[in-house]
Amino acid sequence: MAEPRQTRDSQTRTEGERVKDWAPPQILPTVKERDGWVHRWVRTGILGKSDNINVSARFREGWEPCKAEDYPEVFTLNDRESRFPGSIEIGGLLLCKAPKEAMEARAAHYRQEADNQMAAVDNNLMKQNDPRMPLFKEGKSTVSFGSGKK
Repeated sequence: MAEPRQTRDSQTRTEGERVKDWAPPQILPTVKERDGWVHRWVRTGILGKSDNINVSARFREGWEPCKAEDYPEVFTLNDRESRFPGSIEIGGLLLCKAPKEAMEARAAHYRQEADNQMAAVDNNLMKQNDPRMPLFKEGKSTVSFGSGKK
């Protein structure tokens, strides 16, 4: 007499489980978003030299350094020679925050500036357009059906 078959649910595949791949940790930790604020990493130095021009330009745009005590989810060892004590700085990058409305207004400004530049390029190009030899020809195609007779 044949042995009764086991159901598939009772069988396990512990021997054949695949080993999970290792992935390196992220260099910059992710920050939980706060209501009304946007976050950005601002460059404070490159190749061991401080970048005062970039930092002061970002501060004038409205970015301000984030206090380490306000972001307990970000665990870091502070740089020894940091010019921003009490802030979160990793490898020459400083975590900063800015009001969301101000950054949306900034984005709208630069979007409008880019649109104006594209319009200027298009106008300059179309100035050189000649109806006898157009730069852009509207493609029109027609479909006709034959009678089917040879």
